[in-house]
Amino acid sequence: MDKADRERLGEDLRKLYVALTRARHATWLGVAALKELENSALGYLLNGGQPIDPAALRQALEALAEGSDIRVSEPPLPSLKRLDPPAHSASLGHARTPARPAREHWWIASYSALRLSSTLNAPTATQPEPGTAQEATALEVLDEPQELSQELSQEQSQELAQEQSQADTYHLHRFPRGPGPGTFLHGLLEWAGKQGFASVAKDVESLNDMLWRRVQLRGWQAWQEPLAGWFSTLLTTPLPLATAERTRVTLAELASYQVELEFWLAAKAVNTRELDALVSQHLLPGMARPALDADTLNGMLKGFIDLAFEHQGRFYVLDWKSNYLGPNDAAYAPDALCHALLEKRYDVQSALYLLAMHRLLKSRLPDYDPRQHLGGSMTVFLRGSRRPERGVYGEPAPVELIEALDRLFSHEPSAHTPEEASA
Repeated sequence: MDKADRERLGEDLRKLYVALTRARHATWLGVAALKELENSALGYLLNGGQPIDPAALRQALEALAEGSDIRVSEPPLPSLKRLDPPAHSASLGHARTPARPAREHWWIASYSALRLSSTLNAPTATQPEPGTAQEATALEVLDEPQELSQELSQEQSQELAQEQSQADTYHLHRFPRGPGPGTFLHGLLEWAGKQGFASVAKDVESLNDMLWRRVQLRGWQAWQEPLAGWFSTLLTTPLPLATAERTRVTLAELASYQVELEFWLAAKAVNTRELDALVSQHLLPGMARPALDADTLNGMLKGFIDLAFEHQGRFYVLDWKSNYLGPNDAAYAPDALCHALLEKRYDVQSALYLLAMHRLLKSRLPDYDPRQHLGGSMTVFLRGSRRPERGVYGEPAPVELIEALDRLFSHEPSAHTPEEASA
C-alpha cells in the first residue's frame, strides 16, 4: 500500500506541475484547510506530507511563494455579478496562409519499399527516362507470391514416408511454398540462433520438441522427421564464406553473432536510380536485372539482418531465402542462384545490409578498416542446402561500393549524378 500511495503522489505532483506551469497569462488556485490536505500534492509541497495546522496554512503558502511571482491573497467575496456574453459575435475571417515553405517529404522506408520496373537494367540496354517506365511492382520480402495448401494429403504423406526409408534424403524440395512456409523456416532459424546454434545442435530432444509443437499448429506432422534431419544437418554443415579464399564455417561453431539485427540509416534525398547504378556496377557487373523504379528515399531506411556474425576477425551479413527454384538439387546450381538473386534484386538488399554493417563497425570498432574487417554478404537458399555450395551465394564486400553508398546516403558528392544513373 505504501508503494502504491507513493506512486499516486508522484503522479499527482506531476499533474500539479503541469497545471501550474502551462497557463499563458495567470492561474488562480483555491486552497482551503481541508481534511488530509497533507496527503495531496500541494500539501506535500507545503509541509513535506506532514499535517498542516489550519491556522498556519497562510504562513505556509507565503513561505512557498517567497521570491517568486506567486501572490497569496484572500479569495474575493461572492457577489451577484454574472457574465453577460455579447449579443452578436464578430464573424470569423479567412484562414491565414502560411508564409513558410512546406516541410520536406520525410518518410521511413525499408528494402521492401523499393520497387522494380518492368524494364531490364543492363549495360547495353537504354534506360527509360524518369516517369516513362512501365507500371512498377513491389519487391516481395517473403520470396514467393502464392502460398500452397499447408495441409498434406494422405498420398503426399505416404510418398514423404517412402522417401525417408532412403539415406540422405532430408531436403525441402517438396516443402510447402509461399509466405507462410517461408516465415516458418525463418522462425526456426531465429529460434535456434537465440537459443544458441551450438546448444541446439547438441540438444536433439529440445529441437524435436520445438519442431513438433510448430508442425502440429500447421498440420505438417508428416514433416517432423524431414525437418529435424534437414535442420540438424544445416547447423553442422560447413557453409562457404563470402571471401576470396572461400573458407567455410558451421553455424554451430559461431561464437559471436546476432540474429535479426535491426538497423536504421539516415537517407538524405537518395536517388534510387543512382543507388541502382552503383549496385549494378559493383555487384555482378554486366549481368541483366530488373531496374529499380525512379524514387527518392528521404528520411530513414530501416531493416532486419537475419544473421550478422564475426569469424576470424571479419564480419558478415547473411540472409535466409526460402525461394522454390525447382524440384531437385540440380535446380540450385550456382547459375540458378545468381539468376534468382538478380531477378528479385537481392543484390540491392545485400548492399544495403553491408552498408548497415559498415556504419555499425565504423562507429564501434577501434581502428576499423573495411578492407580488413568487412567480410561480405551471404544469401542462403535453404532448399538448396544439399548442394556442394549448400545453397549459398556469397559476395566478398565490395569496399568501393560500400563507401560510395555511404556518401550517397549522406548526400555527399559522388562520381554518379542522378542523370548519369538513368542514362
